[in-house]
Amino acid sequence: MEAREFAQHVDSFLRPATFPLAIRMLAPGEVPPAKVKQPKRDLNIEIAVCQAVSMARRYGWTLAVGREDVNCVLTKTAFGFEKELPYYSEGNCACGMYTETKAAGAKTEAATHKFPHGKYDRILVGPAARADYSPDVLLMYGNSAQVLRLVTAALWKRGGALTSSFTGRLDCSDEIIRTIESQDYQVILPCYGDRVFAHTEDWEMAFSLPASKMEELVDGLKGTYAGGIRYPIPTFLRYSPQYPEKYNELARLWAEEKK
Repeated sequence: MEAREFAQHVDSFLRPATFPLAIRMLAPGEVPPAKVKQPKRDLNIEIAVCQAVSMARRYGWTLAVGREDVNCVLTKTAFGFEKELPYYSEGNCACGMYTETKAAGAKTEAATHKFPHGKYDRILVGPAARADYSPDVLLMYGNSAQVLRLVTAALWKRGGALTSSFTGRLDCSDEIIRTIESQDYQVILPCYGDRVFAHTEDWEMAFSLPASKMEELVDGLKGTYAGGIRYPIPTFLRYSPQYPEKYNELARLWAEEKK
């Protein structure tokens, strides 16, 4: 299944407020498609990866983001754009804000999925509906009900449960790196930086999957839809409401008059 077809199914079943995204990691020497935006070159800014994701899903832009475009040191480390230094791995960047001690911070940094230094050159991210490249990851943002819909679709064939982990930091690693490494679905809790810098809303969550599971997820969306799981979530309305006693008294008075 191609990303464009996948996006059509997601739009039909989920009606997301922002574009589903197709993400590809570009290896050194791999040239980005023409007409993509590079933040430093085209916008004269350096950004965090979560900003690129937000630009793609809100504006409909396709961006190629490399070392020179990123000013978030955590992202540069996680995506292998710069070497992981002891200062980072010892927990200094987490200590005092996210953890009480450097030792705890080191555990948090160790829990963050990372690419080896130099393995990739750029992150290519854009709307799946317009992607003219083969993605590694598909990423969608939505409310909790929409993510629930995706979770049930992911489990349509295999059953059981999805397992995700959360640190409250570096959700770009969860969305892209962990999804590629695990080759499985991920439920994403948008991190603090995603909310501050990329303006992700309080009500939003995210869901990602490797490209190899596009067809499986679409089959799950179709199957669960046929089984009665829909979005928007249908509400049960076939019941008689209960009213205040004064309302009931008026109804009794009408009944008495009709006797």
